[in-house]
Amino acid sequence: MSFLSRPFPLATLAPALLPLIALALTPAHSAAPSGDRRVVEQTPGLVGFWTFGEDTGQPRVSSGTKQKHALTEVGGPIPRVAGGPFSGYAAELDGQRYFKIPYAETGDLNIAGPSAPVSMFAVVRIVNLKQSRTIAGMWSEGKGRDDDTGTRQYALLMNMPAYGGPNKLVPHISSEGGVTRRADGSAFPWCADYAVTAGEVPTEAWCTLAFTYDGKFIRAYINGVLDDLKLDPVAHKRTDRYFTREGPGGGDRGMNPYFHGRGIFAYDPVKHAQSKPGGGSDFTVGARYAVGKMLGEATIGRFGGLAVFNRALTDTELKKLHDAANLPALK
Repeated sequence: MSFLSRPFPLATLAPALLPLIALALTPAHSAAPSGDRRVVEQTPGLVGFWTFGEDTGQPRVSSGTKQKHALTEVGGPIPRVAGGPFSGYAAELDGQRYFKIPYAETGDLNIAGPSAPVSMFAVVRIVNLKQSRTIAGMWSEGKGRDDDTGTRQYALLMNMPAYGGPNKLVPHISSEGGVTRRADGSAFPWCADYAVTAGEVPTEAWCTLAFTYDGKFIRAYINGVLDDLKLDPVAHKRTDRYFTREGPGGGDRGMNPYFHGRGIFAYDPVKHAQSKPGGGSDFTVGARYAVGKMLGEATIGRFGGLAVFNRALTDTELKKLHDAANLPALK
């Protein structure tokens, strides 16, 4: 047996070579997560959780959930960049590309019904709130003002000034799919059912954004805290009786929390064949169909984590998720 073919114990190598061998055996381009993904995966009711650790060009697959929801890239490859809370990486969106799951494949993300609850939690770094208005959801709005063909369900959105939400976090719930209707059936020009935070969405910095809906109230959270806001009808452009006299007990609906109380729209291909010919809404991340196009309010920024739950999380749970992201460790 020659010298080269004999077994050669690693321990007999010169100690100076061992660090080089360890480096060679380390996966290239690895990045350490700042946070603890187990906190998200162990929170009850989880139906979708994306850590955005997959390579550019690959589907981003849900982690720790019953169904492996695969987010596919739309518009071209979405870069994976180092620095993220739950995988060590993030997806970098440029306002021209986004992720989606087709409606027919949404599975248990298709949360709908008269008493259906839902929560969403995101770790993001937003750029340019003037354009960047969409985090994620099942939210297809239709062609614009007074158009009732939308198939909206639930969404985490930003900067909606029509009803008092400029630069704020504005989670939406729709019971109609299309435009909001008052108790007498008369219609608004848009969907008007959303909570509004007191503070603005942070930009150029990592943050957590979240909402819960318990079948009655929508609650919006920035950095793990319920950002309360009381209704000021004039300042918030909500003087309509729908906001001021059609809330609980004939009172107002509030702002954050905001009273909705009519459930989440459920698309029916037979019932809605004529009124909503575009079909049910895809689940999208970073963009949504609004005013007849997908990219008008698409987001520029980094997505480091996104989770959807089929229940309303508590304040304590939302703070725990925020802490799990360990934002101070992210650059």
